[in-house]
Amino acid sequence: MNYYNNLLNRINDKLSKIGIIGMGYVGLPLALEFAEEGFEILGFDIDENKIPILNGGKTYIKHIPSERIKQAVDNKKLTATSDFSRLTEIDAIIICVPTPLNEYREPDISYIENTAITISEYFDRGKLVVLESSTYPGTTDEIIKPKLDNPTNPKLKGQTLKAGEDYFLAFSPEREDPNNPHFTTKTIPKIVGGYTQNCLNVTKALYDKIIVQTVPVSSTKVAESAKLLENIYRSVNIALVNEMKMVFDKMGIDVWEVIEAAKTKPFGFQAFYPGPGLGGHCIPIDPFYLTWKAREFDMSTKFIELAGEINTYQPYWVVQKVTEALNENGKTLNNSKILILGVAYKKNVDDLRESPALKLIDILSKKNVKVDYNDPYCPEIKRTRHYNFEMKSIELTEENLKNYDLVLIVTDHDDYDFDFIYEHSNLIVDTRNAIKLNGLSNGKLYKS
Repeated sequence: MNYYNNLLNRINDKLSKIGIIGMGYVGLPLALEFAEEGFEILGFDIDENKIPILNGGKTYIKHIPSERIKQAVDNKKLTATSDFSRLTEIDAIIICVPTPLNEYREPDISYIENTAITISEYFDRGKLVVLESSTYPGTTDEIIKPKLDNPTNPKLKGQTLKAGEDYFLAFSPEREDPNNPHFTTKTIPKIVGGYTQNCLNVTKALYDKIIVQTVPVSSTKVAESAKLLENIYRSVNIALVNEMKMVFDKMGIDVWEVIEAAKTKPFGFQAFYPGPGLGGHCIPIDPFYLTWKAREFDMSTKFIELAGEINTYQPYWVVQKVTEALNENGKTLNNSKILILGVAYKKNVDDLRESPALKLIDILSKKNVKVDYNDPYCPEIKRTRHYNFEMKSIELTEENLKNYDLVLIVTDHDDYDFDFIYEHSNLIVDTRNAIKLNGLSNGKLYKS
């Protein structure tokens, strides 16, 4: 059988059944795009709680409306399952699993490895496998490919498969920006790198069905590297402006005003903004994937590592500014009551992954501070990989605001009425420049 032509024809006719492993912030919107184009999608996840929610047409991600999910489910285009034996039904498998760092800030690719092992148990000829998870260059070829070359599916009886002929393998990095009003999964150009030309052709044909523009590159490693470059570029520039923030603070210069002035230059400058630390699944993590892999080649990535150090230090800088603000107003950090506004890693989303707010809660709590939080997108903080706070968002009322020694603005959600917050707070440290009340910072407003 010509597996290449057969799969290509099934994709072009929208007859191929697609399995997406990991129904989170990347996998779920991708599944909905395919479903809305007429493909039948089977969404896999190890979180048993997600399965009945999705199959009931409901959402667990705030910026993804239940209506989209319900329509896909009602049209029998989307089904969720935790039964990975159903991989035998799938033509194209897309992997969207986490790639965190371990306690030593080294890549934890156990999710990818375990997923590859699971796929191998049910793998057969004629299938496409695409990795979307951010990772170091070489992961697709070095971790996934050997498992697919020698699948453990009993049906194959130990046979060896060849990528590009018997099956197809590619890397296509996710570029999700949750709740971005200007760009969606469909409209963000998508990089595609195949292990062979046949692999590239099949993968490009698949994504061409749902993405406005696909960007083919020569290999999986180039595609993996492009993703790292995108996020390291942001990490380095954010570190630069965070360092300038700290220097300008000592000089009595408002870094926010400096940035507004500098960005009037119509060429050669792109504005980046300081903050309380990096958040999200990519920018705080991806640089360390490259620094780790570079050691294999006796290379040190000093520039990237320095940026990581600066960004990692930011929550401690914020605590220092909080301490100074309290001291200048006759209070101490010890035994103070602090309300954190916004715990999501970015505005207008419910995503807590790597949020600097979690680190701030941890640091402040260890300094004997009574910490509460409010976030309209995150009604509770459940156990994470690193923290176990078990906290619930408090109501943002006049009485509650006045009850705290200091209000710390960490995430500047559009839902917040900052005039109201300013009016009723005793003291504010603003890490996002959210309160722009020139002339009203009479000992009450501090920027960090």
